[in-house]
This record gives sequence, C-alpha cells and structure tokens, in this order.
Amino acid sequence: MDLRIAGRLKALRAERGWSLEALAGRSGISRATLSRLENAEVSATAIVLGRLCAAYGLTLSRLMHMVEAGFPAIVRRDTQPLWVDPDTGFRRRAVSPPAQALAGEALECELAPGTTLTYDLPPRPGLEHHLLLREGRLTVTVDGHDHALQPGDCLRYRLDGPSAFVTPADAGARYLLFMV
Repeated sequence: MDLRIAGRLKALRAERGWSLEALAGRSGISRATLSRLENAEVSATAIVLGRLCAAYGLTLSRLMHMVEAGFPAIVRRDTQPLWVDPDTGFRRRAVSPPAQALAGEALECELAPGTTLTYDLPPRPGLEHHLLLREGRLTVTVDGHDHALQPGDCLRYRLDGPSAFVTPADAGARYLLFMV
C-alpha cells in the first residue's frame, strides 16, 4: 500500500506540473519529506496525508480510492481497505469506499486513548460530515467549537477550516464517518 500511495502522490504532483518546492509551499511539508514519501522511503501519517490532500483538493478517501483496486457493489468486510497511521495507530477502514458514480462514502475509524489528530485544512471546503460515535469518548473541534461526544451521538457539520479529533487518556473511540 505504501508503494501505491507513493506512486500516486508522485503522479498527482506531476499532473499539476508542480515541483517539490511548490508542493512544499502549498502543503507546509518539507521538500525532503515529500521526496521521501514519493520514493516510499517513509510511510505517510494521517496528518501528512491530510495536508497533501488539502493541497490537491482531494479527500483522504478519494486519494485512497486512487491507489486501491476497483470494488464490487457489495464490499465484504474482509475486502474493505484498512489503513493504519504508523505514528498514532489511527485505524481507518473504508466500509463504503468512494466511487465515481456515488457522492458519499463511509468510514469506520478507531482512535486509541490519549490520541490527538489535527488537520490544518479540509480536503475540500464545505465537505459534509456525519460522525456517529459507536464506543468510547471523542471530542471533535470544528470551526473553533469543541463537541464532546458520547456513544450514540451524531455530529453533523460542513468542514471549512481546521479540525481536531481528541480522545481522553482513559478512553479511545470507535466511530462511523459518512462524507458527502
């Protein structure tokens, strides 16, 4: 998967005619790190992929779809793409991966206790989210407002600026995220 992500990142930059310097300026990621990512010398983290997706105007799921093989109408659990952030352990399973003919997608996510994920920019301004907390506790910050969620709570929002996902030290979180 890391090799396919690296190849797709290199292709995205080439398609736009951007140098590593130009992409570094747009994403806030150093030229050296970008080079190492594109050569599959390091694994990308959720934060780095989030910054790159924002620079390219893509959702993370859309990027992952670009590197994953096609899929049938029914996506069996054992074929659902799973990605794990090597830094935080954040687990992201594409239960309903993006498709050209469909507007939405669904993710099953897990964060360990004491985890913080922050994103500087949305992958696409105005992206609609519906987050259903299944287990644990999670605070989601959107547009500078903190939303403390309990199991069964659903947070609905359009993402236009920075966001953060934080679990307390004594509880992780399992949630479903629907994006349109």
